[in-house]
Amino acid sequence: METECTTRKVGGSIGIILPNEMVKRESIKPNERIIIEIKRRPKAKEFFGLLPDWKTPTQKLKDEARKGW
Repeated sequence: METECTTRKVGGSIGIILPNEMVKRESIKPNERIIIEIKRRPKAKEFFGLLPDWKTPTQKLKDEARKGW
């Protein structure tokens, strides 16, 4: 099962809160050891520069997109 959680500062560590529906569905109990796979959600600024051969200026793309509105 996959869900999106937000990290929180807990003392000197980082913790997550599992949604109640997930806890019930998976029968997770307090102090139970579980395995969590971490996948970071990419930030928009991480996408800039990924297409170095892109020749069309950003302003031109925005202008063309607005024509359809």
